[in-house]
Amino acid sequence: MCARPYRSDMLQDQRVDVEGLSVEGLRAEYDEELRAVIESVGRDSVASETEVDSDTVAALADGESPAIPLPDAAAILASGEEYPDGETIETMACEHLLLGMSMAVLDVDSLAGELSLDLSAKEIQQKLEQRAPMTLDEFVAIEYVIADRQV
Repeated sequence: MCARPYRSDMLQDQRVDVEGLSVEGLRAEYDEELRAVIESVGRDSVASETEVDSDTVAALADGESPAIPLPDAAAILASGEEYPDGETIETMACEHLLLGMSMAVLDVDSLAGELSLDLSAKEIQQKLEQRAPMTLDEFVAIEYVIADRQV
């Protein structure tokens, strides 16, 4: 059913290099991975096994890049055999952002200044600590800035 096997290390592993990628290119990589899992597991299975809206699952499967909360992206990935559960994926993803900030010697004030998002340092901190919801687009933008500083 799946054209290629999906990578089981996508969201929950620390990215330290974005050379040759833009923020949009990084998001496209995540969309491709989500799509591969959906193709492997099946649209109906992903929609029924997760609490992700079936329209979002269909949009991803059809090659679109819909707005999606980070927990939903993690839940889709978790439906793949090689992935841990969604909560673990989301927690690991956020922890790797915090670790990356440390490695890049980057604080939330500096990060807020480099992001193309309209988020304050306090809002970023809350998202990183999972005290406020984060979208996949926000995650990707934050991850991009952090990884770009580590090169």
